[in-house]
Amino acid sequence: MAIVGGGFKKILYTLATVQKVGIARAGKVLRSKNTCKACALGMGGQQGGMTNEAGEFPAVCNKSIQAQSSDMQAAIPVEVFEHPIADFAELSARELEHLGRLTVPLHKPAGSDRFVVLDWDAALSIAAARLRAAPPERTFFYSSGRSSNEAGFVFQLFARCFGTNHVSNCSFYCHQATGVALHNTIGTGTSTIELDDLDKADMIFVIGANPASNHPRFIHRLKACRDRGGEVVVINPARENGLVKFALPKSPRSLLTGGSEIASVYLQPNIGSDIALLNGLAKAVVESGREDADFIERHCDQAEAMLGHLAALSWSDIVHDTGVDEVAVRDAATRYAQASNVVFAWGMGVTHHLHGVENVEAISNLALLRGMVGRPGAGLLPLRGHSNVQGIGTIGVKPVLAEDVLARMQSHFGIRFSSSPGFDTMSAMQATARGEMDVAVLLGGNLLSANPDTLWATRALNRIGARIALTTTLNRSHVAVESDAEMLVLPVAARDEEWEPTTQESMFNYVRLSDGKIERHRGVRPEVVVLADLATQVVGDVGPDFQLFKKHRYVRESIAQILPELAELADIDVAKREFHVRRRVLHSPDFKTPNGRARFRPVALPRPATSPEQHDFALTTVRSEGQFNSIVYEDEDSYRGTATRWSVLMSPADADALGVRAGDRVTLASSVGRMRGVTVALYDLPPGNLMAYYPEANVLTSTEVDPRSHTPSFKHTRVSVRI
Repeated sequence: MAIVGGGFKKILYTLATVQKVGIARAGKVLRSKNTCKACALGMGGQQGGMTNEAGEFPAVCNKSIQAQSSDMQAAIPVEVFEHPIADFAELSARELEHLGRLTVPLHKPAGSDRFVVLDWDAALSIAAARLRAAPPERTFFYSSGRSSNEAGFVFQLFARCFGTNHVSNCSFYCHQATGVALHNTIGTGTSTIELDDLDKADMIFVIGANPASNHPRFIHRLKACRDRGGEVVVINPARENGLVKFALPKSPRSLLTGGSEIASVYLQPNIGSDIALLNGLAKAVVESGREDADFIERHCDQAEAMLGHLAALSWSDIVHDTGVDEVAVRDAATRYAQASNVVFAWGMGVTHHLHGVENVEAISNLALLRGMVGRPGAGLLPLRGHSNVQGIGTIGVKPVLAEDVLARMQSHFGIRFSSSPGFDTMSAMQATARGEMDVAVLLGGNLLSANPDTLWATRALNRIGARIALTTTLNRSHVAVESDAEMLVLPVAARDEEWEPTTQESMFNYVRLSDGKIERHRGVRPEVVVLADLATQVVGDVGPDFQLFKKHRYVRESIAQILPELAELADIDVAKREFHVRRRVLHSPDFKTPNGRARFRPVALPRPATSPEQHDFALTTVRSEGQFNSIVYEDEDSYRGTATRWSVLMSPADADALGVRAGDRVTLASSVGRMRGVTVALYDLPPGNLMAYYPEANVLTSTEVDPRSHTPSFKHTRVSVRI
């Protein structure tokens, strides 16, 4: 029987999870007015529980259930911390996640082999002492995308008052390429559409993403497009089962008939050939005379260069690079040319390349050719993972602030910040590897598992004198600590446990308000409270009175003064009025470039790099259905049929050529590492292309980055398979 996405198994999984944590407790969480903490598609907030911004209920998915069940875990018994830290390091990502909630501060002193349980006063005192002893230029601050706007703002303000601009967040390892590319082409780095636009589209491209696993609620929009007679064009090297058919739990017909058709067109290019395929689609549109000449003339620059570039491209090169037949490319282009309203959605399969910025520019070029940006029902949609990763960037958790924003922040708080350049995430990691960092402050996330070249990243982080982590559960960043390194782990409240309301921003530029107020564990404290107390001890009278920020309304009023596009934040807790960030959604072709016109960016086909070693395969890393980013909830991947995360998925043709069968063990080798004892699984991939799971396969991924976005190439690593 063919595997499909969703279905009765997911309903049963949800029921089992709810029963495990308690129906009454789960019901309270699902009804509360808190934003879902999983992906940035966005649901929950002031419309209540699992309701999206279109008012649809129940807008709930497996990811949200997994995340909520993690928050509802019992506390880790303090007796567990009598074990040496080496015992924790032997646990898998799933086992660490399922130890339970962290509810006491932990300290691993330098020279010790285990954690010591501390009270809050002692823990904050140690953290403050380590920061006060460190030169600001030898510290960095890193945030995940799950924290609130309020915590993120206080976090970056604390860092700048301390004297460092080494402030970064996880987006530098996901959609930074998107931000760079879209600023180059249309002048804004986020989505140009709102959720309602998806209901007006008659074609949706899904490029380098697997929403069946990572954004399940988005599948409902894809099915709705098909139900209206529209098209869904999937571009992905792997023929993902959940993008072929998905049995929607809300639809009895979909469940009973074995799933709904999702993709109407499915193109499977070789890993790393996205530019060739996107250029091929654009070339076919122009050759058929279906570009929007009027839109191009009125609203776009560099059109002549773009058209000349496409004319010069060779179909033989496009077919050779992609492995996709010219007829299939032209067919998809014809369908695109006939569509009226088209949305382009993409994920990290596009951005995680050494030419990730160019990949996104190629998407933008294709959309601009037919005027599919700057009107209702059409536009550009980067599929963001963490539920507030976009908001974290908006409120300044990044090394460089716009000049006008920096000026307003300095004026508002009466302080002049350092003008020294700040490190992005990879630059900060490279500095740690050189032994140039004394302290790292980590607001959530799993920086170790998020990095390429796992062995390099582990050695680098252990060269930091002291790491200070704020977290709800333990992960590998907290336990991969060598004897002479120091680690402080501070237990913080989950989003729905916050003492004061918080806000989050969806991938549709929509800001929601979460009430918090659920009580589970006495030992945890809100992130803003921890940061405010730590900042008070570290920076003293420099800048604002950080104790005032414990009232989140004061934080939001400050943000509203500094960022006019977020003016509605000032009274959102009183008005209860959620809103779209100003000047983001583009329903008219008023582009945010200096001259108000969009720009084509002709993108050449990248030539493969040569290597002194013989690596015959292109490997991409992927997430499973049972994980969220680096958080692993289940080792099995029910959609791909693998039982272990230590797997490599390959085409039957490649397995035959190698003389291996499903279940055999092989070694994967790259220029930086080895994965030994990996189980072979067969999957629908083009020959020469492999998949393995992130973050386990990060041991193979190089620290080389896209020169424009500084994003590592998690989705394209040359490897060999050794029997």
